[in-house]
Amino acid sequence: MGTPDFAVPTLARLCADGHVIAAVYTRAPAKAGRGMGLRPSPVHARAESLGLPVLTPASLKGPEATETFRAHDADVAVVVAYGLLLPQAILDAPRQGCLNLHGSLLPRWRGAAPIQRAVMEGDAESGVGIMRMEAGLDTGPVAMEARVPIARGMTAGELHDALMPLGADLMSRALAVLARQGLSFTPQTEEGVLYARKIGNDEARIDWTQPAETVANRINGLSPFPGAFFEADLGKGPERVKVLRAGPAAGGGAPGTLLDAEGAIACGSGAVRLVEIRRAGKGGTIRGDEFLRGARLSPGARLTA
Repeated sequence: MGTPDFAVPTLARLCADGHVIAAVYTRAPAKAGRGMGLRPSPVHARAESLGLPVLTPASLKGPEATETFRAHDADVAVVVAYGLLLPQAILDAPRQGCLNLHGSLLPRWRGAAPIQRAVMEGDAESGVGIMRMEAGLDTGPVAMEARVPIARGMTAGELHDALMPLGADLMSRALAVLARQGLSFTPQTEEGVLYARKIGNDEARIDWTQPAETVANRINGLSPFPGAFFEADLGKGPERVKVLRAGPAAGGGAPGTLLDAEGAIACGSGAVRLVEIRRAGKGGTIRGDEFLRGARLSPGARLTA
């Protein structure tokens, strides 16, 4: 049970390990692209390429959905970023329960956006964990974890890509232990609980009045999606500019002031350097200094918060 790119390596690994996949549950195809045609989820596409049966129910509530699920006669349900609520009847159906691969070190960052929030808050490390699902939001006991450091300047996209294969390997090992002797689960502590709420569009606008470290973490944590942005007049009125990577810079000044030709921007305290930029309507990314030369922005210019 999964939907986005993050879940694909786990599905592929379980097939490679020889597990019999009774069914793949994923979100229904959604409109995407310029033509707004229906596009299957990444998990849907991979499952079809593997010849696996795919189900895309709009909800798992109700007796019909429950009976369909029970009819698979599954030993275990593997859940990775599925995106639908699993009612108690579904959680209880597999003989060994429902195992969730979660992209954080629980109980820190329960919820929808654990990878982005870890980078946005400047966490020193992240990881993946295997949790037995229960009715609460990511509250179930944890069996196994794998950790990775969050390097300075790492983006949420890079952390996401590092955790994908790590998670697939962890779930593979967890199911091997489950088959041999059963997994041992440890209840989560209630100390240090943080909720990774879904990223809101209002969070993407860069607030230069914040300390430099906070600004850089916010930029990197929102990269590549939705992408933190500022506005600047580049000759045709205000234009939205996305910053996809930022790092520390020397200097200071009025928040939002361009300090040098290399892309240093003053913050509430300290400064950040614009490392990677994407202009509105442009497909690729460019270095911050290249953007400044092309946009003809000179030191002393103010960027709108």
